[in-house]
Amino acid sequence: MTTRGEAEEAVKTLLGYIEKDPSREGLKDTPSRVINSWDEIFAGYRQSPGEVLSSTFNGEGYDGIVLLKDIEFHSTCEHHLQPFAGSAHVAYIPTDRIVGISKLARIVDLHSRRLQNQERITMDVADDLEEHLSPLGCAVIIEASHGCMQCRGVRKQNATMTTSSMRGVFFDKSEARSELMRLIRD
Repeated sequence: MTTRGEAEEAVKTLLGYIEKDPSREGLKDTPSRVINSWDEIFAGYRQSPGEVLSSTFNGEGYDGIVLLKDIEFHSTCEHHLQPFAGSAHVAYIPTDRIVGISKLARIVDLHSRRLQNQERITMDVADDLEEHLSPLGCAVIIEASHGCMQCRGVRKQNATMTTSSMRGVFFDKSEARSELMRLIRD
């Protein structure tokens, strides 16, 4: 395991690659600030999906779609260490228990606060819902803009990528999927 001191030294090395004078006043405390920011940005590594989704309540017979849409998130591309951000729509149909709605936002945050790709966030959130809630179905749709496409390479400022993972009735039954898409658009 790399220590905080070693991590700060690595940042100093990178600053020396970028900047002619990495010891100048404006950069003096940058290694410490970078590691502090990374502790927050990558906090998802210190969280457990089971803990996040453990707070459930009696569903009282509710058998419709539960949808939390437009969950904003920020993540970091594991390929270029560039930011990407967007919105997630997370839905499930409970069987017996419902989860507090803030937990749906927290599970998106947990996965987005790791080095990631958008496809993995989409699948991992759906996997966690299936494993910990055992719903009739779950769906995760994510729309995001990627810094690695905006500031380098093809430099496409307005490109948005959409990924989805449909499970259970959202995969098997076109009526459930159609209803979900109407709810997201409204």
